[in-house]
Amino acid sequence: MHFSRIEILKNSFPGKDVYPFSLPVIQNNDTIEFTTKITFFAGENGCGKSTVLTAIARSCGIYIWSERGWTHCDKNPYKNALYRYMKVDWVDNPKPGSLFSAENYDYFAKLIDQWASNDPGLLDYFGGKSLLTQSHGESFMSFFKSRYKIKGVYFLDEPETALSPKWQLQFRDFLAEMSADGHAQFIIATHSPILLSCPGATILDFNSGQIQSIPYKETEHYRVLHDFMRRIEAED
Repeated sequence: MHFSRIEILKNSFPGKDVYPFSLPVIQNNDTIEFTTKITFFAGENGCGKSTVLTAIARSCGIYIWSERGWTHCDKNPYKNALYRYMKVDWVDNPKPGSLFSAENYDYFAKLIDQWASNDPGLLDYFGGKSLLTQSHGESFMSFFKSRYKIKGVYFLDEPETALSPKWQLQFRDFLAEMSADGHAQFIIATHSPILLSCPGATILDFNSGQIQSIPYKETEHYRVLHDFMRRIEAED
């Protein structure tokens, strides 16, 4: 464990009627506790799990790779400000790390390809192949297997987006292996019932607006998949 708690400084909010401070999950929680080396954020779209994930990453000093130069119609000046109202309780000294999201990954992969044109040895770090010439799933796994062997805190926003069920199982086992080594701490927002089954992980449910730890089989994701499989079996 590299950090154990996030304190949400609600008394300092610039307002409670503007996103992201208007989210129930922000207004209803004073702290978020981290008790295991892998923590999943689970919940339906719009519950705030990705917003909170990114804000915690920023408050940990993680650089967010994102493409510049786009003009957005959203003029909300506080859109990315939530991290300023969070306090990280480090178990030891602050650690480096990264935030992965499919939204920003293509930009990162293009940068690596550009840098490798001058330093081809850089690709050895990713299995010796350009991340752009691999399938999305292969590229994701090449990145995961290289990056997460380094000591640090790692934030992932829906890493299952390009992974087949078989590769999700492989990634689940890889996460368990990396956390068991003790060098890495993972915080992951996901909809995948396969990833959520990772042994030894804590699942924090965001659906009610009150962040609470729940067992795997009580997650909505598990129940939906379980009911679907039973329905398919009944139709045979």
